[in-house]
Amino acid sequence: MSIIDIEVPMATNVNLTPELENFARSCVSKGRYNNVSEVVRSGLRLLQDQEDQRQAFNSMIKSSIKETEEKGARSMDDVLEKMDAIIEEAHH
Repeated sequence: MSIIDIEVPMATNVNLTPELENFARSCVSKGRYNNVSEVVRSGLRLLQDQEDQRQAFNSMIKSSIKETEEKGARSMDDVLEKMDAIIEEAHH
């Protein structure tokens, strides 16, 4: 295993607005986090999750557009009818 294969925490300085710094320190003082770095990591994880969801949504939209182009559009009544049938089948 080379040194490149080992993940080493990256030391990064982050400048926060006074409001965000107060919020982060408040989270620490309430005991939810051990330090401001944990607060920032938690926020970045949420941002990463949001970006993953956005990308998945955009992929779904592109897939829907492609399907519509290939198979044609469906009316809302047809979609609702199919949804009702799926729900009904799931209940039995």
